Amino acid sequence: MKGKRVLVTGGLGFIGSSLVIALVKRGAKVTIVDNVAPMQGGNLFNISPVLPRVVINYSDIRDVSSMNQLVQDKEYIFHLARQTDHIVSQTNPFPDIDVNIKGTAILLEACKKNNPTVRFINVGTRGQYGSAVKLPVSEKAPTNPKGIYELTNLAAEKMVKIYNDNYGIRSVMLRLTNIYGPRAQMKTNHYGVVNWFIRQAVDGECISVFGDGQLKRDFLYIDDAVGAIIRCAKTSVCYGEVINVGSPHADTFLTLVQTIVKLAGKKASYQFTPFSIERKAQEPGDFASDITKIKKLTGWKPTTSLQEGITKTISYYRSYKKEYWS
Repeated sequence: MKGKRVLVTGGLGFIGSSLVIALVKRGAKVTIVDNVAPMQGGNLFNISPVLPRVVINYSDIRDVSSMNQLVQDKEYIFHLARQTDHIVSQTNPFPDIDVNIKGTAILLEACKKNNPTVRFINVGTRGQYGSAVKLPVSEKAPTNPKGIYELTNLAAEKMVKIYNDNYGIRSVMLRLTNIYGPRAQMKTNHYGVVNWFIRQAVDGECISVFGDGQLKRDFLYIDDAVGAIIRCAKTSVCYGEVINVGSPHADTFLTLVQTIVKLAGKKASYQFTPFSIERKAQEPGDFASDITKIKKLTGWKPTTSLQEGITKTISYYRSYKKEYWS
């Protein structure tokens, strides 16, 4: 990526900022666009290791004029800007529709008009599948999302594929599993469950585990996820493809929580609690990603164990708690 001109939408957020840091360390010339919407995770502290070496545009992907300008001359666009608050998506569908679908359409149109040779990497979610028909879940599995957030991500991905096929905007469509690690929003439990459990453990609170804790997920550390995103961007055969980014090993939530409690120290604890009506309605059941495709196309596979990833995450938030708690 050395010398490449790159735009990262949502670049001050959890995954976006980690990606920005990795790109800058590889020598890329990075521009960030982020609207720093309240409670969406945008945090200037996230990019403090590379702050003097990036350009930040405090704009919104729904701003047509800004997108028309920002996409010009870029060689790669990594699209991560989303409305990600699951509680909002359960109570009001329109922010998700407006940001995730309309915003993606505006960005794609800007590329079509101003930079049709750009390489476009869309970062979606494993939630686009909904409940698994069989495990592990491959890219050929049916997509039946169970929530508005997941549905709007699927719609955005479908648009990206249309612009790839019809207008030549070379695109990679990624579906990321449950990502955890440093730089995530930690003020509420509306986002990634792993990081919220880690906050509770660090604070010595009792973690509530829904059901009997036997639901399974493949949890992926942020550095592994970022490595996969960049590897796919640099691999020509990935363009035009839908690709899972996950872990070949699924753990139960009970195993996850017990690992967090053990690593966080003696004050941390957990208890079982019934599913709320809202959570039960959107719970897709067990999930594990089939990563055969990405391994075949790029050679990528995750290298961070659950214990190692949680250890690093706990250490980060203990060091920088004041930047994320308040």
